[in-house]
Amino acid sequence: MDGESSWINHCLDETVREFGEFDSFSELNNESNTEATAVSVDLILPDDLLERILAYLPIASIFRAGSVCKRWHEIVSSNRFLWNFSHVLTQKPWYFMFTSCDESTSYAYDPTLRKWYGFELPDIKPDCFIASSCGLVGFMDNDSRSELYVCNPITKRFRKLVEPPGLKFSDYSALAISVDRISHVYTITVVKSKQVPGNFFQWDIAIHIYDSETRMWTTPLTEVFGGWRGGDESVICDGVLYFLIYSTGNGAPENRHGLIAYNLSSRFSHSLLNRSFIPVPCPLTCGRLMNLKGKLVMVGGIGKQDRADIIKGIGIWLLNGKEWQEIARMPHKYFQGFGEFDDVFASSGTDDLIYIQSYGAPALLVFDMNQKQWRWSLKCPVTKRFPLQLFSGFCFEPRLEIAP
Repeated sequence: MDGESSWINHCLDETVREFGEFDSFSELNNESNTEATAVSVDLILPDDLLERILAYLPIASIFRAGSVCKRWHEIVSSNRFLWNFSHVLTQKPWYFMFTSCDESTSYAYDPTLRKWYGFELPDIKPDCFIASSCGLVGFMDNDSRSELYVCNPITKRFRKLVEPPGLKFSDYSALAISVDRISHVYTITVVKSKQVPGNFFQWDIAIHIYDSETRMWTTPLTEVFGGWRGGDESVICDGVLYFLIYSTGNGAPENRHGLIAYNLSSRFSHSLLNRSFIPVPCPLTCGRLMNLKGKLVMVGGIGKQDRADIIKGIGIWLLNGKEWQEIARMPHKYFQGFGEFDDVFASSGTDDLIYIQSYGAPALLVFDMNQKQWRWSLKCPVTKRFPLQLFSGFCFEPRLEIAP
């Protein structure tokens, strides 16, 4: 199928085959009837220079390069190569798409080569809470919401974390992860929200934080919100945790969503979360938060003026302080291109790319924040088999040197 290839075939962990020595090839010079020898560039380049060249390849090409010969395989598998790779330009974020039916293989989209790869995660179900940062992806199960894993989808290395404290079963949970690009230390947050028994108006909200250095959880803050509950949307930007809250029905339609900011450095602070409330820019059907180069960006479904729960378009906003700056609105031709678009949808992004996907179809739209351009991805190989089949996904930065 066009645009699809198997990711497994290019995995560096495959058993190394025996490679013979490469001879420089020769050809016959017709004019002088003597043999002219062409020297392979591979034979004259020292390892350190070859490492630097290979480090600039797209990540999928690096895996293919490891299959060329024994020398190249050893180079791209070495720690020195991983160091070089981590110091070149970052790879464009990939998008991992999965479906609700029992598909044996999901797919990952590479925007650099515009190709889909058959892709599998290591014993982790994708139908759960997902967050990503700098090559690592966090997963939290959708049942007990207490089983957490951190995984590098490219190398397939993963770690199971200890259970977070507090309520094992919460009404709503939001997962976020932030990785330090230099030390590779990561922080994970889980915002849990549960209705106060017998009082629909009041909701308990607790923030749990995991530190990969200590491998321990802390719960720096718990608070009771009146008229608002937590949800499933959160992100960490520049040391600040942002999460969306949702009205429990006591406000005007334009106040169905709100944003809370919590500075992670002020742990065990007694400051009230509701004092950091930031209103959303317009009535939204849903909101998706993402960290783009340390800035908070929100992709939201814009509700109709008279019916805020019905979507009429999609907007993108950047938060400056406590003010929202509109970056773009999806052109109507792309909005129509999804076909029937639900009031809620999947969207995630990192670096300069934002991915938007309808839950009802495998169509994937990409927005480039730097160039302000909209573009459809190459068609995903996954097909819709029945009317109620659902699709979703998440983006992640493909990296080789990050380990959980």
